[in-house]
Amino acid sequence: MKLSKDAQALQSTIGYTFKQPDLLITALTHSSMAGQRRHNERLEFLGDRVLGLVMAEALFEEDRDASEGQLAPRYNALVRKETCADVARQIALGDALKLGRSEMMSGGRKKDALLGDGMEALIAAIYRDGGFKAAKDVVLRLWGDRVANVEEDARDAKTTLQEWAQARKGPPPTYETVNRTGPDHAPEFTIRVTLHTGQTAQAKAPSKRIAEQAAAQALLKELNP
Repeated sequence: MKLSKDAQALQSTIGYTFKQPDLLITALTHSSMAGQRRHNERLEFLGDRVLGLVMAEALFEEDRDASEGQLAPRYNALVRKETCADVARQIALGDALKLGRSEMMSGGRKKDALLGDGMEALIAAIYRDGGFKAAKDVVLRLWGDRVANVEEDARDAKTTLQEWAQARKGPPPTYETVNRTGPDHAPEFTIRVTLHTGQTAQAKAPSKRIAEQAAAQALLKELNP
C-alpha cells in the first residue's frame, strides 16, 4: 500500500521506516472514515499497553529508590491522553490522520482524544512491525526528557489545589467558565478558579477540562512562587 506524503514525512520524523506500510496506514485511519473496515481502534488498545510497559520500565530504571507510591503518579502523567496528544503534536501526527468528513469539520486533527488515540495506535503499529525494542526506542526518543522531569508534572493540578485548600480547612476551589470563543469545531474556553480566600487565576484551552487544569496550575504557581 502506498503511503501519503504526510505519512512518509511522519516516518522521517519518528525515525522509523515501516516494513509493512499497511500497519502505519491502519494506525492513521480513524473509525470515522466511511467504508473503512480497518481502522486504528484495536491498535489503540495494544499501543496503550506497550506504552505502559515502556514507561513503567523507564521509571523503574530512572529512580531505583522510588516507592510504588512515588512511581504511580509519575507513570500516570507519562501515559495519560494529554501527554500522548502533546507528543502527537510534536511530530505533526494530526496532519497524517485519515479522518471522516464529520471529524475533519469538527477540528479532529487538533483534538486531544484523537491525537492521543492516534499516538497509541502508532506505537502499536511499530511494535507489530518491528517488535518491542523498536517501539521502546521510538517511544523513549519521542518522550525525551519527560521521563526525567516528570516529577513536577506527576500530580493532577486540580487535585493538588483541592488538597491545598482542605489542608487549610477551606472548601474546594470553584471553577467557572468566563468565556467561550471560536467556532464549534475549534472552541476556546476561559476558565477561572477561585479559592475561599479570594485568590484566583484563569486560563484558556480548547476544552473545559484542560482549561481547568491549566487554571489550577496557574494558581498553584502563585501560591508557591
